Amino acid sequence: MNRTTTRAARPRTRPRFRPRTRPLAVALLLAVLAAGCGKAGTPPPKGPQPSSLPSYQVRDAASITGSPTLDAARGRGHLVVGAKEDQPYLGQKNPATGVYSGFDIEIAKMVGASLGFPPERIQFKTIASANRETALQNGQVDYYVGTYTINDNRKKLVGFAGPYFVAGQSLLVRKNDDRIHGPQDLDGRKVCSAAGSTPYQRIQSQYPKAHLIGYDTYSACVDNLITDQVDAVTTDNAILLGYAAKVPDELKVVGPLFSKEPYGIGTPKNDTALRAALNDALASHEQNGDWKRAFDATLGLSGEPAPTPPPIDRY
Repeated sequence: MNRTTTRAARPRTRPRFRPRTRPLAVALLLAVLAAGCGKAGTPPPKGPQPSSLPSYQVRDAASITGSPTLDAARGRGHLVVGAKEDQPYLGQKNPATGVYSGFDIEIAKMVGASLGFPPERIQFKTIASANRETALQNGQVDYYVGTYTINDNRKKLVGFAGPYFVAGQSLLVRKNDDRIHGPQDLDGRKVCSAAGSTPYQRIQSQYPKAHLIGYDTYSACVDNLITDQVDAVTTDNAILLGYAAKVPDELKVVGPLFSKEPYGIGTPKNDTALRAALNDALASHEQNGDWKRAFDATLGLSGEPAPTPPPIDRY
């Protein structure tokens, strides 16, 4: 997905709406969403917590040879993995503890175990979307796991293992709203997305009868959805599932996907040995149930059942 900024949220297309009066419960809910934010647009570590996360068997990876990236990690004694820090239940950093959590983080841990590195020997490093290719090319990270869509342009710059999840643009609405079931129901509705993002542009071009509203962050859109100022929020369903997992009694993801975003593990372009090892690791963890257990403990808290993992593209 396109990078969005994290400045103080403000609407791009019209003045900010006046909040409508809502019950005290919603006010308390907004307080929960607002509590603990490290910066504007950074979702807090609140909401339902995973009751238990899978543990992953650490394997002897001595047989994996020919990877300069893995050789360097072995030399320093730990992996450095690029990640997101502001996507709830995908890649999120607790500002108080510095601990990362979410489905993408679990993917990074499970494949790391297959490379011979237990969780305590994996260092996560926040890398902005715009800097992912540079970080991989310069050796700042060994691999990157963070809603990283595989496409042909990026393959010219970096390698990809996976995909491990296929996301797509979808819609987040209030739990009690039965008017919107998909993009065909957006005519005349107030739809919020990150201004300038790919989802924003898709609504603008393909659903011009929607009343499109742009903010700097998705968290600002979600705040306005909860207070009835907009009717729907749109971006990748994986990101929306994370928000729904925070407050499943208030929000839900609806409708079919209306784009295709295969998420992959980014690697240095010419390190084919690492890419092959990561693909083998993904296949193994999908087969033994680790993938599903990781989903159920993170994005699955939204109430969404775990999908079937997509076929791995061993190009």
